[in-house]
Order: sequence, then C-alpha cells, then structure tokens
Amino acid sequence: MRSLHPFLASELGARFDFSKALSHGLLPLAWESSDPDDVLKAYASLYLREEVQMEGLVRNIGNFSRFLEIASFSHASELNFSNLARECEIERKTAEGYMGVLEDLLLGFFLPVFTKRAKRATTTHPKFYYFDAGVYRSLRPRGPLDRVEEIEGHALEGLVAQHLRAWNAYGGETNTLSFWRTRSGTEVDFVVYGPDGLWAVEVKNAGKIRESDLNPLKSFQDDYPEAKCLFLYRGKERLKKGNILCVSVEEFLLQLKPGRSLDAEV
Repeated sequence: MRSLHPFLASELGARFDFSKALSHGLLPLAWESSDPDDVLKAYASLYLREEVQMEGLVRNIGNFSRFLEIASFSHASELNFSNLARECEIERKTAEGYMGVLEDLLLGFFLPVFTKRAKRATTTHPKFYYFDAGVYRSLRPRGPLDRVEEIEGHALEGLVAQHLRAWNAYGGETNTLSFWRTRSGTEVDFVVYGPDGLWAVEVKNAGKIRESDLNPLKSFQDDYPEAKCLFLYRGKERLKKGNILCVSVEEFLLQLKPGRSLDAEV
C-alpha cells in the first residue's frame, strides 16, 4: 500500500513558495489555507491528540501531549530514548511506545545509520523527523532562549528529508535513505543508496559556503570514493567545489521528481 505524503515542490511548480514551505510545511490543508498557523494548531490538537485518544492508543493523553512537544527537540537529530524519557518524565518503554504510535500513524519517521562497508566506527542511534516541517514547527515550543537559526535549520533539514522520502516512496522505494555519523561526530545528513548509486547530501541553513561546511562530505568521500556528493544551501549560485556539487536547496526541491534519478535532477 502506498502512503500519501505532503506536497512535493515539483507538484506545486510555479505555486511553490520556499519561505512558506519552510515556515508552514506542505500539508495540503495548511498550504491552501489563508491561515496556516490555525490549521497546523488544529491539526496538532485535533488529529495528533484527540484521534490518538479516541483510538485508545495511549493511556495518558497528558503525557502524550507533552511527549509530542519534547520530541520536537529531537527533530532532525539522533534519538536517544533514555534522554527523551527523562525529559518527558516517563519510563523508557513508554517513550518507545509513544514513538511507535507516531510511526504507525505516519506522523514521524526514522533514518538509520549508513554502515555498509564502514571503515570507521559509526553511531548507533537513528535520526528522528516529524513527517512535515510545518507540523514540527507547530509543535516546537519557542521562547527567548531558543535560537531562531537552530529551529529554522532543523525545519530546513526536515523539509529536505520529507522530499527525499516522498521521492523515494513514489518512485517505488528502490533506494534506501539513511544518514552517516561517526563516533567522533562527523555527520552527513542524508545518504541515498540503490540503483541511483551512492549519494551523500549535506544541508546547511546558510547563504554562503564555508570550506569547513564541506568537510563531512569530504570525509565520507574518503571512505566511499564512488559516492557523489551534494551540498544544499540557501544561496543561489550553483558551483563545484572539488568533487562536491553545491546547489540551492530551493532549486533541488523543485527539480526532485519521483521516477527520475538524482543524476537527472542535478
């Protein structure tokens, strides 16, 4: 059975608004609404909470509501169930069960660590994402001590994640999606492996490219010389930095179409 995903940028074409997608995601109801903030709040309260409660999927809806907010701090990050349970003041098994509910309802998903022919010790925890950037931002608490750049950076990474996931699903699930992180902390956001080849994709919420931003991709290519490396950023210029192709993230999303290889997109 094929599941439906939020809009793809390529589906919207000329209607696609990158800033709007980053702020409010690509759920059809929110995208078409004149007040997407209200739609997303209603989505979180009515669907995520009340449907879960009505179906009897959790015993304590108050704990689950708190869990949804706390889990937003793990969006686009490695998931440690022990830490998550501690923050939520619940048992680890309960936190695992809550995550299972999110995954079963297709509200969240995990990316495993890429370990094929690993030459270095890699981390073991998966990364977690809410299925839509707008849902993430509606659940993520914000206060004076929260850095806007950090929240937006995680939203941007999630926006790319949901596009890659939909592209792969609609294309027949022929590739696997994962990420790469060594025990020393070197990380590449996405690894696409399959008939399309081996691709390493790094996403940065920045308008300029610093040489240090490319180091994770260079490290990955040292271990996997056959890999094609792609750096997505907020700038407009398309350029090559050695073997790394740097492309505007907006351009990449608009060109990503199911059934077409990444080679055709970039």
